[in-house]
Amino acid sequence: MYEQGVIRPPSEAQSLLIRVTRNCPWNQCIFCPAYKGVKFSRRTVEEVKQDIDNMEKEYASYKNTIKSAFLQDADSLVLKTEDILEIIDYTKQKFPGLERITTYARATTLKRKTVEELQQLCKAGLTRIHVGMESGSEKVLKMIRKGITPEDIVEGGKKVVEAGMSLSEYIMPGVGGRTMSSENAIETARLLNQIKPDFIRVRTFAMHPMSPMRKLVEDGTFVTMNDAEIVSEIRLLVETLDEMHTYFSCGDFSLNLLMQVDGYLDEKKAYMLSELDKFLALTPEQQKAYALIRRSSYMQYPIEAVQNEELMRKILPEIEKLEKDDPEGFHKYIETLKSYQLPQPQTDEWK
Repeated sequence: MYEQGVIRPPSEAQSLLIRVTRNCPWNQCIFCPAYKGVKFSRRTVEEVKQDIDNMEKEYASYKNTIKSAFLQDADSLVLKTEDILEIIDYTKQKFPGLERITTYARATTLKRKTVEELQQLCKAGLTRIHVGMESGSEKVLKMIRKGITPEDIVEGGKKVVEAGMSLSEYIMPGVGGRTMSSENAIETARLLNQIKPDFIRVRTFAMHPMSPMRKLVEDGTFVTMNDAEIVSEIRLLVETLDEMHTYFSCGDFSLNLLMQVDGYLDEKKAYMLSELDKFLALTPEQQKAYALIRRSSYMQYPIEAVQNEELMRKILPEIEKLEKDDPEGFHKYIETLKSYQLPQPQTDEWK
């Protein structure tokens, strides 16, 4: 038997999952349910090696075909660099076909590592770091209790780039709410322009029903954004980003409404802006119809789908039913659909 954590990036779906830490050392973000109710702990190198041995036995018949591994959980680089190096080396011994090893890391942890340490890890085989940036706005970061500053984000990110590693920064349109939407877009783009990561991965904000952010909604200090408003925020973000050789990705996450907004900024920025504009040019009814068909399945649809009159005749009555007793009924329904895709907290008392 061997341990595995609860989440990994979508891009690591085919990766060997090696748990080197348990859960998240920070775990105070009020938007993230993944590790609520469980405590953080570091695993020993010997524990991890035993897991790797057990994986080798289980995957013996095809172990040489496994090309990638992901070190779990939320912030693996809190381990001593020499311990991570030992784990990487042992993993490569047992799975000689590995071509890529990646992990999550927090900006503050990357900030504490030296460039030389990161270069050592890169040379050993840790070639990509996934970082949950969420926002570049200091106000938003404080509101969601992220525990990092814009300065941490830039310094940590630049160190990864300098070390020669591939860097994926995850951003969250909508997490600032309606009041801070523009600031969230502009400040996030400002930091990303400084870091120049390899990937910018979009993770449209969805609120878990148990999140403490519900209290902010009740207090009137946070106003959730509908899909059209979030598309507008993403448009401002893309417009503000430099045309750098960075892959802007909406296509790897189904909570993103327009998954086709995807490509290198120095090659497809104009195309991505045109797709965003195409959605924003729809009527409010067409925007709602598109959101409904997208949120009701995992399939992608061209924006032109809602220009089909027969489709609209079928969908509009459903929207009217949702809004019959509450003008916000449709928006609330879409928020519920989005929340179904979130991880579940491991507690009934997320505060």
